Amino acid sequence: MIDNNSLVLGLLILISALISIRLSITVAIIEVIFGMIIGNLGLLTPQSWMLFLATFGGVLVTFLTGLEIDTDFMKDQFKKIFLIGFSSFFVPFALVSIFSYFIVGWNLSVSLLAGTAFSETSVSIVYSALVSKNLSDTNLGKVLAGATFVTNIFTALCLSGLFIIPNIYTLLFYIVSTLICILAYKYSYLFLDHIRLKDKLEEIELKYIFLLLLLLIFFADLGKSQAILPAFVLGLLLSKHFKNDSIAFESKKRLKTVSFTFLTPIFFIIAGTKVSFSLIIPGIVIFVLFFVIRLIGKFLGVYFISKKYLQSDEMYFTMMMSTSLTFGLIVTVFGLGSGLLDSQTYSILTGVLVAGSILPTIIAEKKFLPKNL
Repeated sequence: MIDNNSLVLGLLILISALISIRLSITVAIIEVIFGMIIGNLGLLTPQSWMLFLATFGGVLVTFLTGLEIDTDFMKDQFKKIFLIGFSSFFVPFALVSIFSYFIVGWNLSVSLLAGTAFSETSVSIVYSALVSKNLSDTNLGKVLAGATFVTNIFTALCLSGLFIIPNIYTLLFYIVSTLICILAYKYSYLFLDHIRLKDKLEEIELKYIFLLLLLLIFFADLGKSQAILPAFVLGLLLSKHFKNDSIAFESKKRLKTVSFTFLTPIFFIIAGTKVSFSLIIPGIVIFVLFFVIRLIGKFLGVYFISKKYLQSDEMYFTMMMSTSLTFGLIVTVFGLGSGLLDSQTYSILTGVLVAGSILPTIIAEKKFLPKNL
């Protein structure tokens, strides 16, 4: 049954797009802000179907990010991309973990979890910004996407290595994810070409990709894990197919349309509703300190290396690498579900992540947007 929540969600998606056009700000930021406001006013209560679509939207936008990565370019620029991506991960991870443990007084596990959450760069925000500003095909956009990938690889490895205790279902998820990525990489073009010739079905690539992502989500849920990273890798492995095949390339455009029209907005709006102002306000000092420490860590980790390698637009690059949301939310949700975080600590960390998706993006687009656009 359709309820008021559906109507509110639909209105937010449209209004966010209108405001984004008016203010020339990436629409994802407006959606997150609306999610925060409406969620705290009690005007939107996420339903189970919304949570599923939000999960699928987050996985889909991560897959699309992988599709945009030029693997040949990444190989040629590997040293640059790896150094920026690793430094973007390590410096904020170390600063936040040390600050949490020695200054805030949290125990080691919670401190390391906070460091892990704040080490990420938001795949979804970066990709949304690159697409909306037509930067995804530029050298700057390719380096930014590649560095984001490297940063989040280390964030995911850190979460898995420090906190997740594998069981049989987790192992099954790893095996199935690996098989899906390998088989899709080797045989997707053969399968799709055969189907086209035999039945001439339209949009077969979209249905095929949706099935692969749903499989990843199913086995990730079974293994109490997340499908974000394998979806990113899957997109990376299929990027050449969707770039070189003319039919697949057109399908990628339609996949973007589906994503940014409906699924991705739900992901960002629901992410905003996770922030509870009533729980953040009593810990507002810690909230602000974490936000500042994380930004300092990202600046130190990214600015000087990017200035050396890029020679221009290093502040835009640094601000975009400072965004947070996707992998960080995975880490905090894991922390809450595992009992490492209480509700207030979870809300503070999640609030910092959401704020980290908003302010750096606005600064990047209003103050440091590349001049060659």
